[in-house]
Amino acid sequence: MRNIYAIGESLVDIIFSNGEPKAAKAGGSMLNTAVSLGRIGLPVSMITEYGEDDPGGLIDSFLKSNGVETDHVFRFKNGKTTLALAFLDEKNDASYTFYKDYPKNRLDIVIPEPGKNDILLYGSIYSITGEIRKNFLRLIHNASKSGAMRIYDPNFRKAHLNEIEKLRPMIIENLSHASLVRGSDEDFMNIFGTENANDSWKIVGKYCDGMVYTANASGVSVRTNSFSGTFPVKKIKPVSTIGAGDNFNAGLIASFYSMGIMAADLLELDKTRWEEVISTATDFASNVCLSYDNYIDLAFASKYRSASRLQM
Repeated sequence: MRNIYAIGESLVDIIFSNGEPKAAKAGGSMLNTAVSLGRIGLPVSMITEYGEDDPGGLIDSFLKSNGVETDHVFRFKNGKTTLALAFLDEKNDASYTFYKDYPKNRLDIVIPEPGKNDILLYGSIYSITGEIRKNFLRLIHNASKSGAMRIYDPNFRKAHLNEIEKLRPMIIENLSHASLVRGSDEDFMNIFGTENANDSWKIVGKYCDGMVYTANASGVSVRTNSFSGTFPVKKIKPVSTIGAGDNFNAGLIASFYSMGIMAADLLELDKTRWEEVISTATDFASNVCLSYDNYIDLAFASKYRSASRLQM
């Protein structure tokens, strides 16, 4: 069986709109992706950490009820599960305030070894966090060595711009282990100061073989050493953009899985196949934007499973 692994922070999102709390959801960028993949029945495991407290219990039961494997989760006692307050602006884009209380000992688990046919998703600030960096690097080294597909989403926000000079070397190291980087125009602007896909690819292409560049209503650009193209996106009126990029990632992975695309195949994909991949990814992202959920809804998941070529 082809397995999918996602490593990242797990937390509880409390979402505010117009000054009032609207929802509380299990969250974290990689967790959002994993839950959507679990909902369409793919074999996905979450590599993460959260406390043995009530918020941690909420996350744990939610992952399991949505088909996400938790064998690689570190449940800690001396600390508290992270909380994130997400405040939506007039465009329903979110700004965050985080409350963290981790123990000294972090991610104390047996690190899995993804195989050649497997997929590993990593990114966000968690992937450049010093306290878990040793175990994180062991994981991506294992995946690189085996030839697994490695997808990196830097998900780098303005809140960390004051640290960019210190963090950029770790971001570049993460890039160098990736088969494909998927980032937003905001990510690449914050990290490299670039303003478009071509300028971003001039830098990213030095370190990995492929880039998917998302720019909201301006479309999605794909760059590899053998292909260059831009694809339009549907216009929608979002309720919340939380989880949009995470579920774009879920759509990418679902397409790679259903189409049997391996890491070595990425350079062989033509316009027709990339169009199918990007169309699925934007459908996943659009669905999430229509509610306060961080993941695709169950009706969408059921429809996708029925219509796709997924082999369960």
